[in-house]
Amino acid sequence: MKILITGALGHIGSSLIRELPYMLKNIDNVTLLDNLSSQRYPSLFNLPNHKYTFIQDDIRNTDMDKILVDIDYVIHLAAITDAAGSFSNAEEVERNNYECTKVIANACLKHNVKLITLSSTSVYGTQDEVVSEDCSLDDLNPQSPYAKTKLLEEELVIEMCNRGLNAVICRFGTIFGDSIGMRFHTAVNKFCWQAIHRIPLTVWSSAYEQKRPYLDLKDATNSFKHLIEKDLFDGEIYNVLTDNFTVKNVIDEIEKNIPDLKIEYVDNKIMNQLSYDVSNNKFINTGFQFKGSLQKSIKETIELFTYR
Repeated sequence: MKILITGALGHIGSSLIRELPYMLKNIDNVTLLDNLSSQRYPSLFNLPNHKYTFIQDDIRNTDMDKILVDIDYVIHLAAITDAAGSFSNAEEVERNNYECTKVIANACLKHNVKLITLSSTSVYGTQDEVVSEDCSLDDLNPQSPYAKTKLLEEELVIEMCNRGLNAVICRFGTIFGDSIGMRFHTAVNKFCWQAIHRIPLTVWSSAYEQKRPYLDLKDATNSFKHLIEKDLFDGEIYNVLTDNFTVKNVIDEIEKNIPDLKIEYVDNKIMNQLSYDVSNNKFINTGFQFKGSLQKSIKETIELFTYR
């Protein structure tokens, strides 16, 4: 088995490339494609004793026909992922994320390679009830350019599945948990960073009890193993999330590790005012077990900073 991972040095990828050779025993080679725009060079440090091939390039410029020779699976992680930051560079987010997915999907269709591509539960936007993959496009309410672009990517991949592409779309919850290539711009990790450095956690006044879908990094990496082993390249969309947590749930867990936590309540709307509760039953029904722990992952993230 030969696997290509795009965006291989990022938060998810840097963990996945270390775990995959142990999770799937019959892997001959893992090809890592990353343009290093985020300069996460340490993601390549001390990799397991396994055969890796690293390619530094932009998906939109590289020769995918050459790369996909003998590749069996592509795990497409490459993207600009900062939803909050996407408001200031909406055109670049759409141009980069959509075009990269288009190039990858076309190449996989041409070479009969199976594709795992990521979307986001942020496509649901604010919702009053528990939402699932059965939501129609009219019911979706993406709140950021990043989320709107993810919907466009989904439509593209589904259309190509109708033409013969073997693919699956995973709507990931917001990632939490540590990896060598992790970033601290998403909610749980950002709150951990702020708490460690005694920066007040900024929370919208009425958002304390609002829910959001989150995904433990360990569940994320295990989901790729599950998809490949179960051969779930059925053109379907799956919500992949450990659980839905409130801002209070997250803050309570951080406070167990940093008791003198400071919280600043504000009245102006900020990104953590969005509330939606997402079902993961469809993915569970394929046989997957979510085992991630908010408590354990927060504790491990905080413990990385020994000087705190």
